[in-house]
Amino acid sequence: MKKVSKKLIFSLAAVLLAVMAAAVPAAQSIADSPYRTYTVDGYGSVIETQTAYLPYATITKVGEEALSAPTDFMITDDDLIYILDSGNQRVVVSDMEGNLVRTFGEGTLVTPRGLYVTQDGTCYVADRDARSIFLFDKEGNLIHTYGKPSHPLYGSSQDFLPLKIVVNEAGTMYVICESNTNGIVQISPVEDGTFLGYFGTNATDPSLWRIVWRAIQTDAQRAKSQGNIPATPDNMAIDEKGLIYTVTRGEEEHTLKRLNIAGTDMIDGAADAYEDTPAAVTVGNHDNVFVASTQGYIYEYTNEGELLFVFGGSDDGQQRIGLSTKLEAIQVDREDRIYVLDSDNAWIQIYEPTEFTGLLHQALYLFSKGRYTESKEPLTEVLKMNNLFDYANMAMGRALIQEEKYEEAISYAKISKDFEGYSDAFWEIRNDWLKRNLVVVILAVLGLWILCKIVKLLDRKKGILKPVKALLAKVGNVKLIRQMRYMFYFMRHPLDGCYGIKRQERVSVKSANFLLGIMILFFIINKYFCGFLLKTVREGSYDIVSDIGMIVIALVLVTGCNYLICTINDGEGRLKHIYCSFVYSLSPYLVFTPVIFILSHVVTNNEVFFVEFAQLFMLVWIGVLLFISIREINNYTIKETVKIIGLTVFTILIALLLAFIIYVLWSQVFDFVRSIIGEVVYKIGN
Repeated sequence: MKKVSKKLIFSLAAVLLAVMAAAVPAAQSIADSPYRTYTVDGYGSVIETQTAYLPYATITKVGEEALSAPTDFMITDDDLIYILDSGNQRVVVSDMEGNLVRTFGEGTLVTPRGLYVTQDGTCYVADRDARSIFLFDKEGNLIHTYGKPSHPLYGSSQDFLPLKIVVNEAGTMYVICESNTNGIVQISPVEDGTFLGYFGTNATDPSLWRIVWRAIQTDAQRAKSQGNIPATPDNMAIDEKGLIYTVTRGEEEHTLKRLNIAGTDMIDGAADAYEDTPAAVTVGNHDNVFVASTQGYIYEYTNEGELLFVFGGSDDGQQRIGLSTKLEAIQVDREDRIYVLDSDNAWIQIYEPTEFTGLLHQALYLFSKGRYTESKEPLTEVLKMNNLFDYANMAMGRALIQEEKYEEAISYAKISKDFEGYSDAFWEIRNDWLKRNLVVVILAVLGLWILCKIVKLLDRKKGILKPVKALLAKVGNVKLIRQMRYMFYFMRHPLDGCYGIKRQERVSVKSANFLLGIMILFFIINKYFCGFLLKTVREGSYDIVSDIGMIVIALVLVTGCNYLICTINDGEGRLKHIYCSFVYSLSPYLVFTPVIFILSHVVTNNEVFFVEFAQLFMLVWIGVLLFISIREINNYTIKETVKIIGLTVFTILIALLLAFIIYVLWSQVFDFVRSIIGEVVYKIGN
């Protein structure tokens, strides 16, 4: 009897839990976040940060009306939600709590895919299979229908399959049509719909391989092959200024665009984290932009394309609040809550910003409006919560620049890797220093010049520099020093220099090793301690052992492979000569690197060109010296030298491939031995 009672109690409890789960209201709150929030730092690395948004509520149905395969929705200024209930071929209007206001479009809509609602309540619906755009008034009455544009420029063979639509204040419609690669269709409401042209066409970027392949194809093959066709945008939004935001899958770093009236993208395209498969885009209240991916992730950017947050994720079938299956649309209300439409689950999930995000939004808005001093207060609070949040540090640095606090601005720019802000602040500091010290510097240089002239005059008359010259001559005649100094002659006269290495033994392996050691030292100093604008490694990150190992391995690999190829192809060079000539061919690196290092600490963005030009000139000089070395040491012709270089590169690739295969095989053997030892230990233990 007791067993039966226990079973009955458990059964009643299960039923009660099921009833409670079914009775959850349309808007249900949740305290914990089922996902993590990430951002991107100045080095392009994805890092975890404070939770930006928490799941707030879920609208599972409107009143008693269940949704079926919804594809789009929009929140209006009068706090109504227009949901495109595509499976039921209608538009459902809800208040913010999920209560039904009205429905319309039944009997008219066929396969609606997108909608847009204007400030006066006019609802535009893009219906793909109806090949039309339907206009409904505020009460849901059909007032107009736009079909395929009849203008010749639209294309007589081009079908009209509208998927998404936005409308500007003048009533001009921007329509994304399926399979229309010409761009977004612009339709004016005058004269029953006037085709204005295509807008914001995605550019094509053919690869080098595609260009070469099409160049060698016959006309018949070229006609059959697929052309380099631009992708059709997947979704779009419009802001209060009339700027159009589009998202396009497969556009790599250009998946998000902000188009001006001329259709020009105003986002740099170099954002660190663009979603590969975006589904929807919307504009926030603080000059920010939100992108939803089909996998359920939500991205927040500034309107310049800088990533602030990414959160959310794909649901694994447990239907956890905050995770999604297939997102179709995204909207933001006046309270900065994010609404996302999940078509598979037929619900709208709502996310609420945390205190951290609220402060950041306040700072973002003030900063974007040029109110830099006012933005410092919320930025300070943000940095108290997370002093490594890059955007907050960048904005604080820019605000300090406006207040002419350049030293402080530089410290924030370094933390956030804000190269532009650093450059602006450094230019001001350098300019101020020059104003205060330029006369002193000029007088000092002039004084040194006069001093040199006086010393030279006294040396000619009284020989005051004879002891110094004798000491320098004695040091210069040391064999190792003399061999190392030979690099200056080799740089200027590579033909004679190679003859000196090969026939006259002007250098040795020891001197080459010393030069290589100095080059490695210069490389490490320049890599880790160069000016901020040219630094490519993470601040405070050092991997010196790997740097030395990579340089040595690379030189040994190149020298060994080249010697092997030259030996097979009747080259006259010995291994010693090839190694020494390769090291001495790197001599320009020793000459240019100190200059580049010094320049890196005094240039701004506008002058980085000089450093880059010096680097390019140095690399070209090294390349010419290497080519001449291979040719002269082995007594090859120019044609034979080119052949040897190609074979050397091929041999290096083969060697790397063999090393990789050996590494993989050894790893497998190691794992196998480790598993056997583990099994033996387990058996002995039992």
